[in-house]
Amino acid sequence: MSKKEQLYALIRANPFISQQEMAEALGLSRSAVAGHVASLIRERRLVGRAYVLPQERSVLCIGAANLDRKLRTIEPLQLGTSNPATAAETFGGVARNIAENLARLGTPCALLTALGEDSAGQALRAHAQHCGIDMTATPVLPGAATGTYTAVLDADGEMAVALADMALYEQMTPDFLASRQAQRHAASLVIADLNLPQDAVALLLAEARRDGIPLAVVAVSQPKMARLPRDLSGLRLLILNRGELETRAGRLLPTEAAVRDACRAVQADGARDVIVTCGAAGVYHTTADDLQWLPAHEVDVVDVTGAGDAFSAAVCWTLAQGEDDLALACMRGLRAAALTVQSPHTVSPALTADLFSAPSPIEQE
Repeated sequence: MSKKEQLYALIRANPFISQQEMAEALGLSRSAVAGHVASLIRERRLVGRAYVLPQERSVLCIGAANLDRKLRTIEPLQLGTSNPATAAETFGGVARNIAENLARLGTPCALLTALGEDSAGQALRAHAQHCGIDMTATPVLPGAATGTYTAVLDADGEMAVALADMALYEQMTPDFLASRQAQRHAASLVIADLNLPQDAVALLLAEARRDGIPLAVVAVSQPKMARLPRDLSGLRLLILNRGELETRAGRLLPTEAAVRDACRAVQADGARDVIVTCGAAGVYHTTADDLQWLPAHEVDVVDVTGAGDAFSAAVCWTLAQGEDDLALACMRGLRAAALTVQSPHTVSPALTADLFSAPSPIEQE
């Protein structure tokens, strides 16, 4: 086997290998390695400077991966007193949940997050890898605790309050992201949640403008809307709920016309498209010149946790398939969300791409 073919085999085994590591493994000079890499790029066996194999570009999710605790009251929730409840622990975090949903849909995906030096971090990594999520770029931060999210659900499965300990993600700075540049350039689509610091989100937007890799941003809460920069140039899609859009707009949005105006303002700030989720009522999404509403599926709710992340994953899965139809993407998202709320799991184990093989009642209308 020639040195070039040996080098190609090394890259296939580890697309993020450095030229120095290749030089040492093959007994070549750095300049010889660079020459072989340039030859492989000219032959289209590699795509660009990140040693990306054309058939192996993945969707990259950047943001939170937490240990989720869910407490659900047995009777109607009463404030100011003790409530009998059931408790469960599971893996969560917006970026992690989206990544697992994408993996279940059969899409190559990677997760860039930060984990603490504890058993929760070890369990999160092992579970992600078991699901088929690439965790190559995710570090363990010495002395840090893995993020946690505690949700209190009422007897109907609706969220009453949630508490999040996510200080860990403040360490996902622009310098942190820059140190994982090769992995990010290897992506076909980047999905970031707003647990990232504002300057990190701004870096991702700047790189989306420069490199042309589509970027979707998923909001996580009204307080963290402050992390979304004013200039959204380069943003392919913003997914947020009505309350988060109100925070961005700085006013209440009681009517569809008000939501439309707020979405137009977000587009004027640079975002190409906006999706506004409204829970059980459905979603709004922008079109070329208007705003369209789609109703949610009517199903028996077991647990709403993770439904929004399933929606976002199915939307982004559609975009990653090369579909540019946002209405179709939202219809699929609503299907995935409906499946998720009927399950006690944050990510439904029943989710597969077959869910979208037949049109839903909404699509048939």
